[in-house]
Amino acid sequence: ESRSNYRVSLMEPKLAQWVFRSLPCPLYISMARGSARWWPDSARLRTEGARELCSPSPRKAPPPPAGIVPKELVLSRERLLLWKRCSVAVGEEGPVGQAQGAQRQRVQVLSWQTGRARVVRASVAVSPPSRTIRAPAMRTLQRFQSNNRSRLSTSSFGTMPAGGGGAFLGLGEHSSRAPSVRSLAESGHHLAEPRAMEMYNGHGTLLSSKFDDIDLPSAVKYLIASDPNLQVLGAAYLQHKCYSDSGAKKQARSLQAMPKLVKLFNSPNQEVQRHATGAMRNLIYDNAENKLALVEENGIYELMRTLREPDDELRKNVTGILWNLSSSDNLKDRLARDTLEQLTDLVLVPLSGLGGSGVIQQNPSEAEIFYNSTGFLRNLSSASQQTRQKMRECHGLVDSMIHYVNSSLEVGKSEDKSVENAVCVLRNLSYRLYDEMPPSSLQRLEGHRRNTGSTVTGELVGCFSPQSKKAREHYLNADIVTFTEVSKDPKGMEWLWNPQIVGIYNRLLQRCELNKHTTEAASGALQNITAGDRRWAGVLSRLALEQERILNPVLDRVRTADHHQLRSLTGLIRNLSRHARNKDEMSTKVVSHLIEKLPGSVGDKAPPADVIVNIIAVLNNLVVESPMAARDIVYFDGLRKLFFIKKRRDSSDNEKSSRAAASLLGNMWQYTKLHRDFKMKGYRKEDFLSL
Repeated sequence: ESRSNYRVSLMEPKLAQWVFRSLPCPLYISMARGSARWWPDSARLRTEGARELCSPSPRKAPPPPAGIVPKELVLSRERLLLWKRCSVAVGEEGPVGQAQGAQRQRVQVLSWQTGRARVVRASVAVSPPSRTIRAPAMRTLQRFQSNNRSRLSTSSFGTMPAGGGGAFLGLGEHSSRAPSVRSLAESGHHLAEPRAMEMYNGHGTLLSSKFDDIDLPSAVKYLIASDPNLQVLGAAYLQHKCYSDSGAKKQARSLQAMPKLVKLFNSPNQEVQRHATGAMRNLIYDNAENKLALVEENGIYELMRTLREPDDELRKNVTGILWNLSSSDNLKDRLARDTLEQLTDLVLVPLSGLGGSGVIQQNPSEAEIFYNSTGFLRNLSSASQQTRQKMRECHGLVDSMIHYVNSSLEVGKSEDKSVENAVCVLRNLSYRLYDEMPPSSLQRLEGHRRNTGSTVTGELVGCFSPQSKKAREHYLNADIVTFTEVSKDPKGMEWLWNPQIVGIYNRLLQRCELNKHTTEAASGALQNITAGDRRWAGVLSRLALEQERILNPVLDRVRTADHHQLRSLTGLIRNLSRHARNKDEMSTKVVSHLIEKLPGSVGDKAPPADVIVNIIAVLNNLVVESPMAARDIVYFDGLRKLFFIKKRRDSSDNEKSSRAAASLLGNMWQYTKLHRDFKMKGYRKEDFLSL
């Protein structure tokens, strides 16, 4: 009863006693904190200072404790209605009526008599009565059933077998999705498409209808009926039937349901639009033929028209369809050509906060729309070079991703799934960046150095190559000038190589504790922009090491990373080790952590071969310029592991890591001061120099 209390304010401070003769049980009043609360029996009363102030007997109630003036009385609905009928004498303005809906008025008490009171305002504050909120499909189907009893029975909706169903229209629940696939630019992987949707009521209960006296051919015919109710019924049946039935999806396509649904995308009836797009979302889920059929029926154009409708539920369906379509590699280029500009203007810019006050302001439906849209972009960004370039050049797209990630970091939402999608988009757009950026931008970043064909440092394998001090100072001054120019007011794709982006990725590595896909994408993006022998890759590497102090967060991730994360993390460290100015300092921080990840015997759990190659390459980059690196490898039992890797050549992957280990061991032999240590561990010159 405490969930449906009525509150009565007692405005008269001189109230001396309360008598409610009509109450069927004693009334116990708690005087704590100036409020009064009734309890049906004293056993439930735990508040100190309580008094029995009312009983059903005609005797007068004792006064409240001295010095305490009660401010309000809280009664259950049943007892207050009984009190209203029997105990209140009504003033001139009429009787106390039942409170309706969300009206929130108060009873003002003027005076009290024995068992009666005079009042001047006539209703009681009450919470709105609870009611069942049905999904749009359910309301429409029930209305259709009531108007067409001869054709459709009145059976209630049953329940489908449990599955990975998602929210139906208008309920604001996120669709459950297949396990997220990491978005790797190098391999072109994309995010799994959203799960199909099933119908739910307002409380999240699955509502799979029995749809008596209707089948799939009839439902398809209803799509071209003149009655919107029939169109809704047909679309709702298709959505239900195609939720998890691949045979039904194929049959619906053979019955020409695809073009009929596309024509309903922009119906004048909003309910028809919702159900048509909901049905299409289920039809194309995990079905490449239906996706292609949708595109061939000019479905992309109609979807973008529908996206302009100011209805969040409809926009959730449209962006969900786009996300599902983007999982097909053969459709990505066309989707990028036909959707990017409109999607950016209609969804990305306004919902990222870029186009307004600069603050992310999303209701639950808008958050899902933005999530679907960034998932769509995440898949597109793993496509061809042409699609990546179009995304980089799309006005507002990169700016929206950067602004959303930055704003989310500021408010502590680094674990957000849309942040994950956005960072994956930035990672993929950074892939082969220096090879695909406009020549004018590359010339600005590289300056005169590319004309001379020289670099500050490279990834050295078999010999040392020291740089003169004068050359280093010259290049450092040139870097500072270019750094200052590039850092000013980045726009569009300029963000991808701007120095500020390094700080954003660093904050993600430090603050994102749970979402490993986000941290993997951040380290992968850093790996992309620091890769190669370009001058700007070296500038950003030294910025990350010296200004952002990124090495410690990266090594923290290495300790607990899985194999997928290790690929990008060790790749990043490999790039940083090539461009680091102080190899000795880096060696003291890195060597022990990396040696720990290498296998030393047959029974050890080994990381993937490309991770092993990355680790050995880091050690090699450090060894060629730092004797401390070679010393630490010996100290942390690295020799045993390197010789084990060198001898293991039972596969093509192991052959690569074996050659890398042989090169590193050959460079370590160059340090004559360590020969004694080598011999003490049982290794000879032939062991180091043999291939």
